[in-house]
Amino acid sequence: MSAIAFDNSYVRLPQHFFANVHPATVSNPQLIRLNRELAVELGIDPEWLGAADGLAMLSGNRLPPGAQPIAQAYAGHQFGGWVPQLGDGRAILLGEVVGSDGSRRDIQLKGSGRTPFSRGGDGKAALGPVLREYVLSEAMAALRVPTTRALAAVITGDIVRREQALPGAIFTRVASSHIRVGTFQFFYGQNDVDGLRHLADYAIERHYPEAKQAEHPYQAFLEAVIAAQAKLIAQWMHLGFIHGVMNTDNMTVSGETIDYGPCAFLDEFHPEKVFSSIDRNGRYAWSNQPVAGHWNLTRHAETLLPLLSHHGAEARAIAESALATFAGQFSNHYAAGFRAKLGLKPDSAANDVFISDTLSTLAEQKIDYTIFFRRLTQVAAGGDNERLSCLFVSADAFISWFTKWREATQPSGDDFPARLTTMRSVNPIRIPRNHRVEEAIQQAHTTGGLTAFNRLIAATAEPFEENGEFAEFELAPQPNEVVCKTFCGT
Repeated sequence: MSAIAFDNSYVRLPQHFFANVHPATVSNPQLIRLNRELAVELGIDPEWLGAADGLAMLSGNRLPPGAQPIAQAYAGHQFGGWVPQLGDGRAILLGEVVGSDGSRRDIQLKGSGRTPFSRGGDGKAALGPVLREYVLSEAMAALRVPTTRALAAVITGDIVRREQALPGAIFTRVASSHIRVGTFQFFYGQNDVDGLRHLADYAIERHYPEAKQAEHPYQAFLEAVIAAQAKLIAQWMHLGFIHGVMNTDNMTVSGETIDYGPCAFLDEFHPEKVFSSIDRNGRYAWSNQPVAGHWNLTRHAETLLPLLSHHGAEARAIAESALATFAGQFSNHYAAGFRAKLGLKPDSAANDVFISDTLSTLAEQKIDYTIFFRRLTQVAAGGDNERLSCLFVSADAFISWFTKWREATQPSGDDFPARLTTMRSVNPIRIPRNHRVEEAIQQAHTTGGLTAFNRLIAATAEPFEENGEFAEFELAPQPNEVVCKTFCGT
């Protein structure tokens, strides 16, 4: 086998941070898709990875030299309910590599069999969730949002049983790390201060080395995680993305999007929109994501209290001071992103009320979110207003809104061409729409075909570029194509 230059640091942490475990073997692995460009970034030969020895690794049938497979321990709040032990129940971290850019990243198999954290589950993954995560994570990367990545997807040749028998698959996920808020909660819940300190020191070294130089490193670490998540959640909202399951075990300290289970992109805009079948009270609706993010970060701050100060009152004051910055940071990112999407001047805080008015109008007029912003970009470039006005139910509503937009943006200004360039770079033409994702999954389930899956990946690889070859991916779903609910892969 060709060597992968593994450099595994997490396994050098104390033994109770993880469990040593080997992937289960599968009967007839076949490669669904390989991310050759990412393989090169990771310093892995894509020709080797796509051949027999690479497939053996991607399916868990054979480990390459240097791999040290583990399942990581963590806890978490799931929809607000505390679970003291979760952990990798269907994922196994093979090891870490340092890529050509100098970045350290995890290589993890999802759906590779039982671990000590499986809690009675089979540890396997069905084909549908694997295809979904591949499409969504790579689309998010193309949209320039921090995210875990897809290295490969493999069909196993075995059947997994959920509500029905489904083809099994394994997803190879790449992440800057899999350290979560829930990882810190695992040790905090056990009053393991030494474990917390080990984990915090490791996370600082790996993700925020500048915090080591701060007068108070653990405070600087907390502040850095807050800043990363404030920016990330604003980016989701600019794109109309709803994570769907923002539990604390699904929030990374690195600031990467992780876990593409019941997530979705908005079609018709509504701020309270929810897709996840398990989010019955709208806890993680589009507009509630910053609230959920702050709640999760508060849980993270709690875990760091023993490290922030030996005096309880002082530790709480430090944590509260850091958490108090989240709202302002999020608001700044949120406003800046929407100013860019609307073509407003970057420093036009006086027009920020227009942002909320625009979103209210979109909801009232039942307008497709992505199509609206892209057609606005076309109109801003001199296109026919009709392409935008036809999205509105009411002609009067369009005239009223458009008049305010022209007043707010002043498109005849000397600086508008630069703002138009920005609009083109932040308003995507194509997103992985929910009905297209479902189409790809259903085709794979019913016929074994991957044409829709591969075409969707190709269509979303350059989401800001005009491309007539993928014109159908720019369209909103027909009424009979609308996806109302999405489901967790487990």
